[in-house]
Amino acid sequence: MILSFGPASGGTVAGLLLSLPSAVALAGYALAMLRSEAHKTLLRTAMLVGWVMHGLALVIDIGGLGSDVAGARFGFAPALSATLWMVLAVYGIESRVVALPGARRTLALLGVLVILLAWLFPGEVRPRAPSPWAPLHWLLGLASYGLFGVAVLHAAMLNRAERHMRQRGLAVSLADGGQGLPLLRLERLTFRFVAAGFAVLSATLVLGAWFTVPWRWDDKIVLSILGWIVFAALLAGRKAFGWRGPRATRWLYAGAALLLLAYVGSRFAFEVLLRPLPSV
Repeated sequence: MILSFGPASGGTVAGLLLSLPSAVALAGYALAMLRSEAHKTLLRTAMLVGWVMHGLALVIDIGGLGSDVAGARFGFAPALSATLWMVLAVYGIESRVVALPGARRTLALLGVLVILLAWLFPGEVRPRAPSPWAPLHWLLGLASYGLFGVAVLHAAMLNRAERHMRQRGLAVSLADGGQGLPLLRLERLTFRFVAAGFAVLSATLVLGAWFTVPWRWDDKIVLSILGWIVFAALLAGRKAFGWRGPRATRWLYAGAALLLLAYVGSRFAFEVLLRPLPSV
């Protein structure tokens, strides 16, 4: 499991070797959380090392490497971990082109939290997929989570830049946000990620409906479709009525929250809230 240097590693040499990427990722993210203008290069390098090791840990964990049971391990915490890893991938590329003030420390903190969370709640091993198309369905679902996660990150930066302008009474046009990234460009990027996430989510739902027999209207399906409707309304409202600013970001946050509840919330309830208590 991710961070399997905990109790599940068993103390074996193989277990310790498999847990090494998780430990390095945790250390890299922890270092990247520091605030130091004199060591920006070191902190960026720590963030990159943490991201690379985080990805390797995900491969080990989700692939079930070192597990006694053949299959893939997954759950709400690994899903959050994989989603953040994809968000960090976009951040790493984008931060090379434009300044994203404040994002590194926040994302590094989230990296520490998701790795620790995945250690505490590693999920369960699924020995066999219900359909040959199931892995693609899961991959598309994670990709949509990642794209919407990036959209939420940009929306939060957009809201912060707008609040900064209002609070300080700066006479700054929308073409110059004064926060390292022009507001109009930041807004366009936000909705491009929303549109990409919506397209991938649509493919996820269609693929899931195609191979799921019999169809079940469970909480995951209902919440996912509600999230899809919210994002569809957001994109339609922006195109037809020019929605922007707090109104648009509220719709984005609502859709993202529904999607988060759809899988992560339902799995959290199953793995944590409804888990039988250990016998005394």
